Amino acid sequence: MSCPYARENGLEGAQEGRNLAEEFGGITYNSYLQLNQLLSSQKCMSKVHDEHLFIIIHQAYELWFKQIIYEIDSVREIFSQNEVDEHKMLEIVKRMQRVTLILKLCVDQFLILETMTPLDFMEFRDYLSPASGFQSYQFRLLENKLGVKGELRVRYNQVNYMKVFGDEPDIYKDIKDSEEQPSLQNLVNRWLERTPGLEERGFDFWKKYKMAVDTILEEQLQEAKAEQSEALRIYLTAQQKRRRELFDSIFDVRTHNALMARGERRLTHKGLQGALMISFYREEPRFNQPHQLLTLLMDVDSLITKWRCKCYIYIAAV
Repeated sequence: MSCPYARENGLEGAQEGRNLAEEFGGITYNSYLQLNQLLSSQKCMSKVHDEHLFIIIHQAYELWFKQIIYEIDSVREIFSQNEVDEHKMLEIVKRMQRVTLILKLCVDQFLILETMTPLDFMEFRDYLSPASGFQSYQFRLLENKLGVKGELRVRYNQVNYMKVFGDEPDIYKDIKDSEEQPSLQNLVNRWLERTPGLEERGFDFWKKYKMAVDTILEEQLQEAKAEQSEALRIYLTAQQKRRRELFDSIFDVRTHNALMARGERRLTHKGLQGALMISFYREEPRFNQPHQLLTLLMDVDSLITKWRCKCYIYIAAV
């Protein structure tokens, strides 16, 4: 039985198995995906069986990196506008969800790579010298577009990561440009700074938040002082002091900026205010999707860290 909506949507021929490519000069599956080129791009350097798997795994990674960059660039484009169209938040969230799912797949893909033992890898490793996964320029592009700062990078062989691309001028230029363009982190931070409700003459969220924190900390201090057990009183007082120091670092702009300079915080002080407001009022309709986005960005950070960890463990094993 054919689809009842096929005729209405012009799909009747396709549902009946007719080859529209032959009848109307359309494109075939093989030619659309360029399978001849794709499936002939695995050039093994040795006769070791597992090298084929090694190539496929890393080519798949590069294809997924390309898709992630494609999604990130589209989100950056939306946030690059002077005034972000809030109607596009659903699309932004959807694309970032896609990025997180791809990254999860990249992490899980190590399960396949790990079917090849370090000894199996060493059978053909010498044929690949001096190639290294650190030479993946797409991953470097991805890092820069997300907002990894050059000064906070771990140096590879004690040199700047760009050195490995010195003999490839086009790639070198692309990476250099990605360092100078606004990253997703910068753009999101700028968007957070404009969160409605932060204005001092309006709702003034930051003032209300500080008052609430001060009240809670004072109550905790009084409860600690009223504790009859000396040991518990000392413990609770120390705990309250640590909380006070943490919140002081949040409220004090200079302390916050110093932590930013050390890479311990990533958002500007105003951006942090916006992020906190969105988190506290996430049940409000206007802040629901922004909160989803912030959660997804944290997921991206966590998944990339996990992927890096998997890489380092595998490299250390071989």
